[in-house]
Amino acid sequence: MASDLVLLAAVSALSVFQQIFFAIQVGRARLKYKISPPAVTGSPDFERIFRAQQNSMEYYPMFLITFWMAGWFSNQALAALSGLVYLYARHKYFSGYSKSADGRILGFRMSLGVLALLVIQATIGIAYDFLNDN
Repeated sequence: MASDLVLLAAVSALSVFQQIFFAIQVGRARLKYKISPPAVTGSPDFERIFRAQQNSMEYYPMFLITFWMAGWFSNQALAALSGLVYLYARHKYFSGYSKSADGRILGFRMSLGVLALLVIQATIGIAYDFLNDN
């Protein structure tokens, strides 16, 4: 059974490493801009990095849930590919936002688009499974 889900597990593991990377970047920014916890304001450069990480954390549960539902109920390979595109989009979002507020837009739109595709894939897969069981 576990080997049937290896693509989903692999992308999930990559997503965890990405979240760790984002958190490390916030820690480095705290040192660079001399902002001690629990403060989250100060240099606009720090605030952008912090917000990029926080926003990524806010969307992370939605990504994981829709990603696993899409892979479980529909097509694992398509969900895994979508997950990789989502991680790329989040990286673009984070790196863009770290440089400027406008730099976040492309990555943000890309990640929302992938989330929408995952929701559609999951919904169709769940509906198909439900209708075929009844």
